Amino acid sequence: MVTAASCVVLAGGLTGLLTAGGGKDGGERVATAPAPSLAPAPSSPAAATPSPDVPPSPRTTPRSSAASRTPAAGPSSLPGAPTTPAGPDGDGKGRGSRTGAGSGTEAGSGAGAGKLFRFPDSQVADWVDAHPGDPRADAIEDGIARHPAAVWFADHGPGTITARVAAVTSAAVRADAVPVLVAYDVPDRDCGGASRGGAPDLAAYDDWITRFARGLGEGENIVILEPDAIAQSDCLPAADRAARFASLERAARVLKAAGPRTRVYFDAGHSGWLAPGRAAALLRQAGAARAGDGVFTNVSNFHRTSDERAYARAVLDALGGPPGLGAVVDTSRNGNGAPPGGAWCDPAGRALGTPPTLRTGQARIDAYLWVKLPGESDGCSAAPGTFSPEAAYALLRG
Repeated sequence: MVTAASCVVLAGGLTGLLTAGGGKDGGERVATAPAPSLAPAPSSPAAATPSPDVPPSPRTTPRSSAASRTPAAGPSSLPGAPTTPAGPDGDGKGRGSRTGAGSGTEAGSGAGAGKLFRFPDSQVADWVDAHPGDPRADAIEDGIARHPAAVWFADHGPGTITARVAAVTSAAVRADAVPVLVAYDVPDRDCGGASRGGAPDLAAYDDWITRFARGLGEGENIVILEPDAIAQSDCLPAADRAARFASLERAARVLKAAGPRTRVYFDAGHSGWLAPGRAAALLRQAGAARAGDGVFTNVSNFHRTSDERAYARAVLDALGGPPGLGAVVDTSRNGNGAPPGGAWCDPAGRALGTPPTLRTGQARIDAYLWVKLPGESDGCSAAPGTFSPEAAYALLRG
């Protein structure tokens, strides 16, 4: 139990997703500004975190799919997968309203030269709007809903994917901000586990990626290419694994050709999963150094940022390749490190990590991102991928 898994949920017209993971680590809670004032803990008890009867394969957490939205031809939701809270104004705490979709932090690394984009249509924002009298609402809005987060595209909808991607990227251009897009449609996704699904075959996936790429446009974009598709690939026969890796390399090339300012990051798992040399060997086979801009780690997992930085650098060193390769780390809920015993399903005692930023101050670490959407369930505190105010508030309180 050392990585992540997920459950895909359809919402509106899109499947949103997230990944969660386990492992053992102590905690670090990082924030660039004082935490929002929290109302007294609500009386409703937090849901328990049962242990699954059958542990997920090499990962540790079913990738709870975010039921939040992804746009179709505009900010309306479709069955795919986006999730996006608001962004900090450079001080770690969000400012502005839900309609101010472009707040973010300054860039300081290779991931972009602007601020991260907050797509305004999300489950957490919907909840805040619908519960103005809830004593937790202000804290959840300030601490989560106003931070930029990734937008997931997890349903195989070739007829709408271009318009849905373009809805995000065009809004990001208007906001002069950098969106984070998660492509999650590879065939045999999650090795048939909780997040199983994806395109029917690699030919269909290649077509889907081509259509996805058409929505990227000329602006800066960060694409998280297929969480777990590399780190969890040992479940595939050797020939199928090689075919998947070839398709991922094609995907990166197509994405970068269509979006000249798009950066594509490949799956490196996390520090509690693969050894750096093993991760690098798989990434090399998948063409990460040839076709991509670097690697991503800790998606939907809980490992401490310091551990992920060291792991990412070790992977990059082992991978070799162009000197510009970097890494992005999911810090959405790693503020207290990973829970003991490999717990993965909405484990108690977690906390928000470093706010999303393109200015990390760390060599070869391009960004800290909220890829997993804080407060969206792994399936224990609420239905998989749905927003839970109890879970969100618990992350805020740490």
